[in-house]
Amino acid sequence: MQTAFAAAEPRGKLPFYRHLYVQVLAAIAAGVLLGHFYPETGEALKPLGDAFIKLVKMVIAPVIFLTVATGIAGVSDLHKVGRVAGKAMIYFLVFSTLALVVGLVVSNVVQPGAGMHINPATLDPTKVATFAEKAGDTTIVGFLMNIIPDTITGAFAKGDILQVLFFSVLFGVALAMVGDRGRPVVDFLQALTTPIFRLVAILMKAAPIGAFGAMAFTIGKYGIGSIANLAMLIGTFYLTALLFVLVVLGAVARYNGFSILALIRYIKEELLLVLGTSSSEAALPGLMAKMERAGCNRSVVGLVIPTGYSFNLDGTNIYMTLAALFIAQATDTPLTFGDQILLLAVAMLSSKGAAGITGAGFITLAATLSVVPTVPVAGMALILGVDRFMSECRALTNFIGNAVATVVVARWEGELDQTQFAAAMAGDLPEEVDLSLPGLQPA
Repeated sequence: MQTAFAAAEPRGKLPFYRHLYVQVLAAIAAGVLLGHFYPETGEALKPLGDAFIKLVKMVIAPVIFLTVATGIAGVSDLHKVGRVAGKAMIYFLVFSTLALVVGLVVSNVVQPGAGMHINPATLDPTKVATFAEKAGDTTIVGFLMNIIPDTITGAFAKGDILQVLFFSVLFGVALAMVGDRGRPVVDFLQALTTPIFRLVAILMKAAPIGAFGAMAFTIGKYGIGSIANLAMLIGTFYLTALLFVLVVLGAVARYNGFSILALIRYIKEELLLVLGTSSSEAALPGLMAKMERAGCNRSVVGLVIPTGYSFNLDGTNIYMTLAALFIAQATDTPLTFGDQILLLAVAMLSSKGAAGITGAGFITLAATLSVVPTVPVAGMALILGVDRFMSECRALTNFIGNAVATVVVARWEGELDQTQFAAAMAGDLPEEVDLSLPGLQPA
């Protein structure tokens, strides 16, 4: 299988300082130091991180459209498209539920909020009023209706991932159905893919600047010292997420014939970008490129990754149940087994309703606690100050979960080039790929 990212030859080993992950890692370290020692300067650098994320979001819609439309147009059996989507949704549902259960179990065992004895009446509810208001406006029906764009151009103008995906799937199916008459359009889209992904490669050159600005702002505004106040919760969340990735996703990876550590090593540049910017969207184009380059069929990549960004949020789900029980423990709110099961069920639904919304983790938590009145919503003020430090872990876990899902679904469908994938996991692919080269072929 020839992909858009398999057309280059190795061009020699790069010096270590030319690697993107080394540059991003150095930028993160510099941002932490600047934000810690010169907090006002660090806060002032927020536009650097925001500008980089805006640059990447600018190309997300065309990347999704071109990948999905050309991928589906190249599929002779349209039933396969529905089969891939169905398998992906089953996978998302199972592992989202499992992540919620893991968060619930760990919080009961570790009890990070026990002993704080905080009176909910002393908390300021206005601090979380905005999030609670957004949560009240979010419903499952409203979320599903929002998937359908008002206009085609509106979907691209807003940059809504699910709206763009919805139109891209329909357009790709239409191209496949018209056959040879749609061939000129497919050829044009294939040709357009080359400069778009070259543009992505150009934008990634600015990743260290974006990571530096975002990290300097985070440390400058919130301070490393604020972590100590709720170190138990943060530590528990990071450890739980790590165990979920290594044990749960690791077992899935091993069952499907690959190593989770090898996959993490393969996408390390994107993971560091997520860490530096606290935004998994900043690395979405890179993840799609990496997964296709690793041998996953373009149609599978185009369907699984954008959908997973809204429905496969393992890190967010762990955070939701863990944070909800932390608040209950900190405020001495007793929860029966039935209360916790209700919390789990509501979280399953609310996590889908708030998918794709900025600050979705905190908003989803507010939506869940609003429906389960046993746990005081005002208790969210306890974790508001450190939520930013947990957002990195949420984004990283979500990101790895979507990478694993893509490989697994591709393998289930027989759409994984095993030779190419093995080379990617072993690090035998070219270190740098010229995305402007010709040779793009339909999946």
